[in-house]
Amino acid sequence: MVDGASSLPEKIPDHLNRISGEIVDAAIRVHTHLGPGLLENVYETCLAYELEKRGHKVERQVQLGVNYDGVGLGVGFKLDLLVDSGVIVELKAVEKLLPIHSAQILTYLKLSNHQLGLLINFNVSLLKDGIKRFVR
Repeated sequence: MVDGASSLPEKIPDHLNRISGEIVDAAIRVHTHLGPGLLENVYETCLAYELEKRGHKVERQVQLGVNYDGVGLGVGFKLDLLVDSGVIVELKAVEKLLPIHSAQILTYLKLSNHQLGLLINFNVSLLKDGIKRFVR
């Protein structure tokens, strides 16, 4: 896993690190069963189910509004998954992760004031090659 850029690294609370480890473990299980090549929403559904089986609270397609100049401008984005109200998970099923995907999750972290996010691309042979960890 690779940490995304952050301005001032802060210590991530232990509970968030544990949650992210369990997310990775659950994602590996899903990938092992399904393999690459499916649509993103299939992986989202299965990963949410796997995490809920493990006792986690999983919110799917969480609306994230944008505030500009002190004014709430309504919904701007949707987080794929928010696990235990603490870790953002952005899922992809693409040939290759691009810099825009990293920028996307960093923006989500900033707008939501969360510290930790995972970007997971299921369209890889080995899932460990499709996981990036981002700290804000």
